[in-house]
Amino acid sequence: MFTWICPQCGREVPPAYNECPNCAGNATGQGAAPQPGQSATGVGTPPTPPYAQAPTYPPQQPYAQAPAYPPPPYMQPPPARGVTLPPWLMSIVFAVLFLAIGAALFFGIKHFSGSGEASASAPAAAEKAAPPAGSKAQANMLQKYVEVVGMRLIEDPKKKPEVRFVVVNHSGAEISDLIANVNLWARTAKSDEEAVGTFSIKVPSLGPYETKEMSAALTTKLKVYELPDWQNLVAEVQITSPQ
Repeated sequence: MFTWICPQCGREVPPAYNECPNCAGNATGQGAAPQPGQSATGVGTPPTPPYAQAPTYPPQQPYAQAPAYPPPPYMQPPPARGVTLPPWLMSIVFAVLFLAIGAALFFGIKHFSGSGEASASAPAAAEKAAPPAGSKAQANMLQKYVEVVGMRLIEDPKKKPEVRFVVVNHSGAEISDLIANVNLWARTAKSDEEAVGTFSIKVPSLGPYETKEMSAALTTKLKVYELPDWQNLVAEVQITSPQ
């Protein structure tokens, strides 16, 4: 129920009164407040019609729920880009690779084993390739006691080839007036090849088991840098004196 406030006394007045009963009684000298529907002068006032009720609306229907959609399918990431070979091609590649490795191992082992055998048989082949001594050397009784070793091939101050060597007396007797011709052969020389060079030696006296270092001019058709190394030389001694 609505009321209104009197602007003079501040009291709440029912809506059926057009004037404040308190203020109207004070103005007329009457202490009694007029009844509802009656003004302060006693004249009846028509009752105020009741307020119209607010129209009622039917309850609203609930909104329709949105349809549920299935979740989107999971998209797998694209595979990494790269060169992929088919299985049959990969099997061929691996087969060729294994064959290459096996062939390399086989030829490597064969090469190293062959080089070892060649190095082991080189001294024997060199000894076989060395030519035998001449008939005079075989006839001389001192042939087996005299040896020429330690050959070094150099150049003299005149740029001529020279050989330095050591003469060894392997006997217990003194050898006097020793004269001999020495042929130098390469260990790898063939039977039809010529000697590398020749030189002569002359020793006035060579005591028992004595060695003497000597030098002589080398007669050869080769340059010094074309001559074999000392370890590849074989000396053939032919004693001409004493008989």
